[in-house]
Amino acid sequence: MFDVLIVGGGAMGSSIAWHLASDPAFSGKIVVVERDPTYARASSALSASSIRQQFSTPLNIHLSRYGIGFLRKAHQLLGVDLGLKEPGYLFLASDAGQPAMRANHAIQSAEGCAVELLEPAALRKRFPWISTEGIALASHGTANEGWFDGPALMQAFRRKARELGVQYVGDEVVGLAPHAVALRSGERLEAKTIVLAAGPWSGEVAALADIALPVEPRRRSVFVFDVREPPGPTPLVIDVTGTWVRPEGRFYIGGTTPAEGNDPAGAPLEVQHQEWDDMVWPTLANRVPAFEAAKVVNAWAGYYEYNTFDQNGIVGRHPEVESLVFATGFSGHGIQQSPAVGRAVAELILHGAYRTLDLTPFGYERIAAGRPVRELNVV
Repeated sequence: MFDVLIVGGGAMGSSIAWHLASDPAFSGKIVVVERDPTYARASSALSASSIRQQFSTPLNIHLSRYGIGFLRKAHQLLGVDLGLKEPGYLFLASDAGQPAMRANHAIQSAEGCAVELLEPAALRKRFPWISTEGIALASHGTANEGWFDGPALMQAFRRKARELGVQYVGDEVVGLAPHAVALRSGERLEAKTIVLAAGPWSGEVAALADIALPVEPRRRSVFVFDVREPPGPTPLVIDVTGTWVRPEGRFYIGGTTPAEGNDPAGAPLEVQHQEWDDMVWPTLANRVPAFEAAKVVNAWAGYYEYNTFDQNGIVGRHPEVESLVFATGFSGHGIQQSPAVGRAVAELILHGAYRTLDLTPFGYERIAAGRPVRELNVV
């Protein structure tokens, strides 16, 4: 029997494995079951891998604050250079979105975030390449926000966990019980604690034990494009429409939230090129004139592990099946929060309680009680 079995070996599952295995207080056996050992379809490998503190939920701010510190120390902790860049995030708001942006800014300021509000004139002065048409206010993170090599973080967690004795099994969980899983290969693995960190497929895995978990795969397309004349230093920009863009080496990447009615759960992992033609390019060309001549050179699609209940992570023990621990449902910000959640879940398993960051508000209990913890800044 294993002490801990983790379903899902992406950034979240591997972070939990590494945090557990590297803790001097832990001396047990850990196994990670990953159905896609090539990680070809893993959300961690297909993520845009950005990190921010501009959330509307204080706990999300705390998780990402720990995350940025961890990323800066990744070479020391994991022996990997993640190419962290910190130009910040720039959220744009229309007249209708201005009150919510000011309310979010008040929360962020109370949490000590380095975020400034910019009126249109100040926005244009700070970023001369941007069109302020339809913009009433902007929120700019001046520190602790940017992007990094997400797949490298995932692989570093995995590599270091294996070096510490964590076993990885390439198989699919087809049966779930309080202290055991059945695998597609026919094998059965037993464990004192089972951690459900299966990303977009967590809801399906939970359903194997008749547990309702509101997490499902939602497809997102990312477009890589080139421009003739780059506009200049650019943060990650989120337009009022939800369309986003940021630099990626000599290119740019961007995407958007699918149109209402075109965001089905578990849609095929295929790039929706029509989104570029109909939504992404027109928005970017209007917002940044230099992007009018944008040329797509590549694209990919990945899944969000979308929490349909309130778009926040679901973390902690099941209230009735105490051997089952959740770490899922992060709705697009899981990879940036994987260091902090990995640490927190390891503490919960080792000590029976959170010690450095209390994730109780993200517990499963809120779902059954109908008490959503709303995150308004979902990109």
